[in-house]
Amino acid sequence: MECLFLGGSRSDDKLTGLADALTSFYTGRRVLVTGHTGFKGSWLTLWLRKMGATTVGVALPPTSPLSMFSSAELASDDDQFCDVRTAKALSDVFEEFNPEIVFHLAAQAIVGVAYRDPLATFETNVMATANILDCVRSHPCVAAAVMITSDKCYENVEQVWGYREHDRLGGVDPYSASKAGAEIVISSFTRSFFEEEETAWVASARAGNVVGGGDWSEFRLIPDCVRSLRDEVPIKLRSPQATRPWQFVLEPLAGYLLLGKRLVEEGKAFQGAWNFGPPVDNTKTVEHGAQATVEAWGDGTIERLPTAPFHESMLLQLDSTKARRYLGWRSVVDFSETMQLTTDWYKHQHTTGDASMRKYSMSQLDAFEELLNREVSL
Repeated sequence: MECLFLGGSRSDDKLTGLADALTSFYTGRRVLVTGHTGFKGSWLTLWLRKMGATTVGVALPPTSPLSMFSSAELASDDDQFCDVRTAKALSDVFEEFNPEIVFHLAAQAIVGVAYRDPLATFETNVMATANILDCVRSHPCVAAAVMITSDKCYENVEQVWGYREHDRLGGVDPYSASKAGAEIVISSFTRSFFEEEETAWVASARAGNVVGGGDWSEFRLIPDCVRSLRDEVPIKLRSPQATRPWQFVLEPLAGYLLLGKRLVEEGKAFQGAWNFGPPVDNTKTVEHGAQATVEAWGDGTIERLPTAPFHESMLLQLDSTKARRYLGWRSVVDFSETMQLTTDWYKHQHTTGDASMRKYSMSQLDAFEELLNREVSL
């Protein structure tokens, strides 16, 4: 199926399109990605390799043969399958690979799983973050580290406007609290160890409700929808009226990559926290997201559960003014396209029975790069 993106044309041909600028910067760079077997980490690894970067991934092995990592054929001899909670194993990878840029995406990323095993969630999301930063601190080869957390790191007071980077951190549920904890660790390490020219530059990144092909996690709406549609059973919604800032996976990744570039080139001015959320028009209810998935798939039914099994935020969105103004990043894919592109990926995998989704994933990446070059210039 052809990948279609909407959008206008660039107004200033003298500027460089964002995708071209990123490719020019990352070609030949040595980049370490933690969580490279996960959903966002797999897409980021695919993109970095397309741009000509040399990557090494650090993560646990993928949990599903249908995962983005497996179906996009991202396995490499340089993969390091280890637990990011093990400081010595991480240090050994840094010693051997000597990365210039680090993207830390490894995490326990599921709210429902955090209720089931809160201790492992805090160990993975907080202590592993400290382990990564300590490796960055002790290895002068690293010029920049982009630490990915979550939009759920904020103390959610169910407000109607988006959270900004200086808003209070917190969290009722263990997952949200662990991400707030990770942000505190990042801030502490930054102010203690990464304030001088001879050190690495460090920043944190907070994205929205990221969706796209290749995510098969439990307790997530789109994978749950696709499993139900594939099995021809009703989609069951836990919190149909909860709102989420829906965001196509390549959107925040472009922000992470741009932030890494800015840190290396311009340093301290780009340290700190950055939101990479979608525009307010992309903030829709869970039911709206499920219905859009059903429509893109072609058929399916939805059931609303009478009660949710655990607490989840009902109203959540980000204010990304800082990234738009100072980084030059902005969202370029609207809600309907986000859901169409996401569902198309899963439907292609299902209808073709194709174990390899590398070619199709690359076609979506190619189309997104073309859109970035048209819509965002540096």
